[in-house]
Amino acid sequence: STAPYLPDSSQRFGRFSCLPPDFKEAFGLFDRVGDSQVAYNQVADIMRALGQNPTNKDVVKILGNPSADDMANKRLNFDAFLPMLKQVDTLPKGTYDDYVEGLRVFDKEGNGTVMGAELRIVLSTLGEKMNETEIDALMAGQEDENGSVHYEAFVKHIMSV
Repeated sequence: STAPYLPDSSQRFGRFSCLPPDFKEAFGLFDRVGDSQVAYNQVADIMRALGQNPTNKDVVKILGNPSADDMANKRLNFDAFLPMLKQVDTLPKGTYDDYVEGLRVFDKEGNGTVMGAELRIVLSTLGEKMNETEIDALMAGQEDENGSVHYEAFVKHIMSV
């Protein structure tokens, strides 16, 4: 059982800088029906709006592995959402060093750069695949005149977004 919510400013929720009333307001912005609930397929976006960065796979698991139909049609209220948000907050996060080390594998010349074209392929095919629009937004301004990406600066960029 979880502790009751006490609306005083001294209560913090995990590492979050916001207080639960702010969460409830943000949650409400995603309610498109007016029933104080959101669709399962909005949960990941709400979590990201609240400063988390869960994978879609993590969110589906936390939701209990719902079917595609359930993702589109099932709804949940704020009281059901809050423990899920806390669960996401406890998931391990990649560090700057983890990401740099992962990109270093593609640094064929050992000069701190990777080919932008190769990075685009990796982002679209490995792990949680990104679409072309997402990749273009992420890569905007990151490639030099030779089409190379300085991956340490790139990691700093993506971790600040």
